[in-house]
Amino acid sequence: FRDDGLQTVVSERINKDTVAAQGIQPDPDCQQAIEEIKELQERVDAWIKEYGVRYFSELTNMACLTEEVGELARVMARTYGDQSFKAGEKANLADEMADVLWVLVCLANQTGVDLTAAVEANFAKKTSRDKERHLHNEKLLHTDTSRKQ
Repeated sequence: FRDDGLQTVVSERINKDTVAAQGIQPDPDCQQAIEEIKELQERVDAWIKEYGVRYFSELTNMACLTEEVGELARVMARTYGDQSFKAGEKANLADEMADVLWVLVCLANQTGVDLTAAVEANFAKKTSRDKERHLHNEKLLHTDTSRKQ
């Protein structure tokens, strides 16, 4: 996605070739959602090129991601935790999550990470590692009805 002439060095670039080399096959049930991730990366890139002039540096975007995660944490703490909202403060959980996703997509675009391939690889990793683990977790077998859904 990056066309500003800068080369980004990525220690392990996750792309479709990497996923194919690992023998990971896409899950057909998730294919539409995965394609939407690719579209999201393309839309963010187009927006940056049209309105954002260029991507912020990777380090700046990492700091922005940390900031956005903090804002999400504040809303979560006040909505689901013990804190209360300040006067005039509103809970906009969806907007805060979208901010986190936006900056994460920017980082993926500028570092050459294909999130579609990365998510497929992550599903395969989690399925292989955890397919039995959570079924036998005593902590998960008992439903906590005190939490908001």
